[in-house]
Amino acid sequence: MKKQIRDIFADQGEACEKLGSPFTARVCRLAGVRLTGGGAVADMILGWPGDASARGDSVPLRLCGALHALVLAGKNAALASVYPPHHEAASDEDLWAAIAAALVEDEGFILHRLKGPPQTNEVRRVSATLPMFLEVMEQTGLPLMISEVGASAGLNLYPDHFHITLGAKSYGDSSSAVQIEPKWIGNPPLNISLDIRERAGCDLLPVDPGHAADRERMLSFIWPDQADRLQRTRAAFDIAAGQGERVEKADALDWLKTRTARPREGVAHVIYSTIAWQYLPEEARARGEKIIRAAGARATEAAPLAWARMEIDGNSPGTGLTLILWPSGEEHLVGRADFHGRWIDWQGWPKKGG
Repeated sequence: MKKQIRDIFADQGEACEKLGSPFTARVCRLAGVRLTGGGAVADMILGWPGDASARGDSVPLRLCGALHALVLAGKNAALASVYPPHHEAASDEDLWAAIAAALVEDEGFILHRLKGPPQTNEVRRVSATLPMFLEVMEQTGLPLMISEVGASAGLNLYPDHFHITLGAKSYGDSSSAVQIEPKWIGNPPLNISLDIRERAGCDLLPVDPGHAADRERMLSFIWPDQADRLQRTRAAFDIAAGQGERVEKADALDWLKTRTARPREGVAHVIYSTIAWQYLPEEARARGEKIIRAAGARATEAAPLAWARMEIDGNSPGTGLTLILWPSGEEHLVGRADFHGRWIDWQGWPKKGG
């Protein structure tokens, strides 16, 4: 079991490196090699009873989040002295000494944090959902009603309140504190304005963007050497906190049944998720798909339904961007995207007769 846990930390380190966080990769690799039994935190991690990998409980990211939380809250000065922006001057010995000390000194806090799953709300993923939303508007000629499964703090419910540049085209509020510009590859996005008439999201553990403790916990899971992500998320928190909607605490399947109970004429209803659907148990995913497809069967030209997914699909690079539109039931892979929305490779909806 210990070797398996150490391998999981090594794998997470490699993933963090690829996603642009060499510091978090360093922490994962050090922990994977240097964690030893005898302390409550190390014993809990090394004897983890479930799936500790990224496909399960994401134990390395739980630990990284707990350590970052100590730094953000100013609870451990020694740890803060070797964390960004001071990390480059710290040797591996210095960094691990501070971490090892924190595992003892802040044992209770870390043990508590290890019990909860990582929770992020990567704002740049709107650069993948936005072009799918525009495609739905183009195909239906209608404004949108959007429903996000696994919405967390609901930050990605507000693409029209951000300024998003996709290739040569820009969308949203040019004066927004949230500015997003991924590397754009492939076909150009549609040159139409986003029109969202209604928005809602659900999550088993919703985050209140206006609540300081909720914000701090979520920020702790953003990798500390990615200052741009921290800044962007703080700005998105402020925008979301000023809106009337709040993510509903609900089971995804129950919520989907309610949201799709009747077709809504005059809007195109888009159900969507970004790296969230995969975390539902297999049986729940099957039931969720059945609910959505049943709602699709009830859709009409006046009340269409779309299912837009930014989810791992077994292919690479990145994630698949899949869009289904009812009443036709037509389905297309419209592009691929980086897990954190750093790049989008866009194909779009096939042109009629093309």
